[in-house]
Amino acid sequence: MTELLLNFVAGRWQAGSGAGTPLFDPVLGTELVRVDATGLDLPAAFAFAREQGGAALRALTYRQRASLLAAVVKVLQANRDAYDEIATANSGTVKNDSAVDIDGGIFTLSTYAKLGDSLGDRRFLFDGEAARLGKDPLFQSQHVRVPTRGLALFINAFNFPGWGLWEKAAPALLSGVPVIIKPATATAWLTQRMVRDVVDAGVLPAGALSVICGSSAGLLDQLQAFDVLSFTGSAETAALIRSHPAVAQRSVRVNIEADSLNSALLLPGEDSDSPAFELLVKEVAREMTVKSGQKCTAIRRVLVPEALYAPAAAAISARLAKATVGNPRNEAVRMGALVNRAQLNTVREGLAHLQAQTELLHDGTTHALVDADPAVACCVGPTLLGVRNAAGSDSADRVHDVEVFGPVATLLPYRDLPHALALVRRGQGSLVASLYGSDPAALAAAALELADSHGRVHIISPDVAALQTGHGNVMPQSLHGGPGRAGGGEELGGLRALDFYHRRAAVQASTVVLAALPQD
Repeated sequence: MTELLLNFVAGRWQAGSGAGTPLFDPVLGTELVRVDATGLDLPAAFAFAREQGGAALRALTYRQRASLLAAVVKVLQANRDAYDEIATANSGTVKNDSAVDIDGGIFTLSTYAKLGDSLGDRRFLFDGEAARLGKDPLFQSQHVRVPTRGLALFINAFNFPGWGLWEKAAPALLSGVPVIIKPATATAWLTQRMVRDVVDAGVLPAGALSVICGSSAGLLDQLQAFDVLSFTGSAETAALIRSHPAVAQRSVRVNIEADSLNSALLLPGEDSDSPAFELLVKEVAREMTVKSGQKCTAIRRVLVPEALYAPAAAAISARLAKATVGNPRNEAVRMGALVNRAQLNTVREGLAHLQAQTELLHDGTTHALVDADPAVACCVGPTLLGVRNAAGSDSADRVHDVEVFGPVATLLPYRDLPHALALVRRGQGSLVASLYGSDPAALAAAALELADSHGRVHIISPDVAALQTGHGNVMPQSLHGGPGRAGGGEELGGLRALDFYHRRAAVQASTVVLAALPQD
């Protein structure tokens, strides 16, 4: 039997009592490791994190906790090669795609280490200025933010086992809140290995960081009133979480990132020879192929003026045709596999569902797999769908309702800008929309029109072609999350991320007492 990955809870490594769930190489089909959390003493695990880890972290200042994050960064950098090997084997990603996950996580940690250092040697945060409560200025109200005296439970998706851990854990630990991470089973190996390296290095207080690999059964039952829960995954699971007694009755604070039909919009006034048109084509092709389209922020709908539908279809298809798909160990391959067989079947079913209302512009099945057996490998070529006219963009309701979590996007022609904005809004809330054009005023106006229904509006104009960070790249300085269908959550955004892990209170007192609050 393959190795059974251990869980780290209550300050020690523990094996589950079951046989374990196998994790597979999605290209070769070989079993890699097993995960199991059966029989763990979850009440003890949560109590240890809450009491031991929380107390130790809260005893430190923001600057001291920032130094802990910096120490974690050094540990991860020292073990970087091992993470790459695990990502190749377990996630089936090429090196550049693995870097998005691994290096993205390390960069986020490093960013929060620097942000935390700027907060200085304090253990709470002021929230605005003091406000007078009456005519006499002696009695005033000062709002403060203090770390919640609970823990943070993270239930993550399979597509970012590295970044998904650290983009949540960095602001939590900086806030003084201990973390229990439950990675998605399919790709739990990388998360577990990163936690193992950090634990073995001894850079965090006991109870500050725990990992549970395997089933999530019983985890939500352990949550108490001052804990917080962050979930990334399907809308169906999110609905179950919101109805759980921990949330519905004990008011556990919850952050959810769910489905998202992200859009890329070429504004009117461009032609097929314009730089903006070329930037759209390049970004769409990149977003469809990076991590085989398994990104919550990937472009799913591409909107262009009706007159540019045919040129856009041809240009995007030409780029996609160059994508080499197969075994990520082969240097000629630029796009690896979907995470497992179940996901492959789900993508194929979703693609068939969309094709009932669309035409096939680029057929992913034309991509012969490189160094991979089609009967075994969970690989699928990039597929571009489309509708022929603006009326079709309105009637193809499945395109606006169903997210296929793979290398699939749909090209949608529009009549005018109001029609295009209405089509984007049919996504019912998304993580990100990207805008392409050369008119600064038009781009700015369109961004504000879409801001209420998106967590992020990414504008790519010719002047920032070489500087822009990418439609799908989540930067720690910017907000990640989105309203409506996207889950209604907010993560990152610089120091804004600390809000989720703090409680706000108004201290009403004499100005003499308020002046006694530590200022640094």
